[in-house]
Amino acid sequence: MQSMRAVQVSRSGGEFELVEREIPEPEHGQVRVKVEACGICHSDAFVKEGLWPGIEYPRVPGHEVAGAIDKVGEGVVAWKQGQRVGVGWHGGHCFQCEPCRDGDFVNCVKHRVTGVTHDGGYAEYTIVPEEALAHIPNELNAASAAPLLCAGITTYNALRNSGARAGDIVAVQGIGGLGHLGIQFANKLGFKTIAVSHGKAKEKLALDLGADIYIDTESVNAAEVLANLGGARVVLATAPSSKAISDLVNGLGRNGKIVVVAATGEPMEVSPLQLIPGRKSIQGWPSGHAKDSEDALDFSALRGIQPMIETFPLEKVAEAYQRMMTNMARFRVVLQIT
Repeated sequence: MQSMRAVQVSRSGGEFELVEREIPEPEHGQVRVKVEACGICHSDAFVKEGLWPGIEYPRVPGHEVAGAIDKVGEGVVAWKQGQRVGVGWHGGHCFQCEPCRDGDFVNCVKHRVTGVTHDGGYAEYTIVPEEALAHIPNELNAASAAPLLCAGITTYNALRNSGARAGDIVAVQGIGGLGHLGIQFANKLGFKTIAVSHGKAKEKLALDLGADIYIDTESVNAAEVLANLGGARVVLATAPSSKAISDLVNGLGRNGKIVVVAATGEPMEVSPLQLIPGRKSIQGWPSGHAKDSEDALDFSALRGIQPMIETFPLEKVAEAYQRMMTNMARFRVVLQIT
């Protein structure tokens, strides 16, 4: 029996366990991926802490998977052994049911979530449905590609679907795991990019990442600054502070919108009178499916967009996870598997 190393969680709230498992075999419509790198995301807490209903334990987390196809199952024709591939959060959909036809993949009857409904990338090998695969360009190494399969696709997909056009003012709220990529994407998509965060210490980083202007919320009213510039067409909200997001509504221009990708459980406080006169709006945005992931990877390779990462070996997963969850990482954490 050939074995592999994997990190699993055996129960809700359990610790990470480094174990030996039998290398799994792909079934019909599946492929086996030899994992080279896997990002650690705040959403991995769904498995670690049992926050997702119906999780079957033990479960191997990880939905930012980068590697190469090791073996294909029966019926797989579009993918070949040896191809470099990535697997993101949305780990497969039927593309046939009514929700899929409407683009509502979360409610697909066969919706799968990598590292949640099936084992993910905290392992040397993982099995995934063929429809979950995205091709990784040769210009990107595995460690850099991994965070683009969650933080990357989320910010890129939100911006390219926001309605903003080249030259429009796009403000990125927060300079963290999502925001540092959002600034790069906004710049490369041709927007007048404004970074919004607290403290002068972050100004140089924001400008180096591609921001045209940096707004320090500790010294000025960010909404007033945006309004004086003509108002933002889009505010990409990446930092999980409902108050900080709400404070930017008055900085929107006519027909402007706040696109929220930061998962915060606190309610936002917005008056209808803030929205109605300028036809302003607030929109949530999830990540996307495998084709969206591939688009984000291709665009990143084309325009030289790189996540800022810290790498850890598989056996130090607990330390790596804690660094991500306490927001100590600058800015994404990646497990290097092979």
